[in-house]
Amino acid sequence: MHIFAMNYRECDPKGCGHYGASRGTRKHNGVDMACPPETKVQSPVRGYVTKLGHPYADDLSYRYVQITAEKYRFRLFYLEPSVSVGDVVELGGEIGTSQGLGEKHGASITEHVHLEIMDEHGGYVDPTPVIVALRSTLGRTVV
Repeated sequence: MHIFAMNYRECDPKGCGHYGASRGTRKHNGVDMACPPETKVQSPVRGYVTKLGHPYADDLSYRYVQITAEKYRFRLFYLEPSVSVGDVVELGGEIGTSQGLGEKHGASITEHVHLEIMDEHGGYVDPTPVIVALRSTLGRTVV
């Protein structure tokens, strides 16, 4: 099953997975797609891998992949990449495998992959409409 066909992370003791959810003094800048560890993660867009990074400076075991397409940067967090910087990825093409979050956050967090989108000015864009479109497009083409 395609990662974007899965459910959004609902609220748990660590927070809620929808765009704009409260994170104390800040807002959640993306959406979380609930999935068990070791789920294959697909690209939400055709583009170029422009960065492989680490979301936590104190724990380099967690990773993210950044894909640039047109004027947007798509970042997918908590996955072990299967791509390299400079690779061209296709819409629905595999980019990695989801990582387990339990070791860092405990059993109270729902396992998930986080997707955020930034525009050319570094502003965050609600990924919800992108996921809705992906569900209709990829639901027909990705098994």
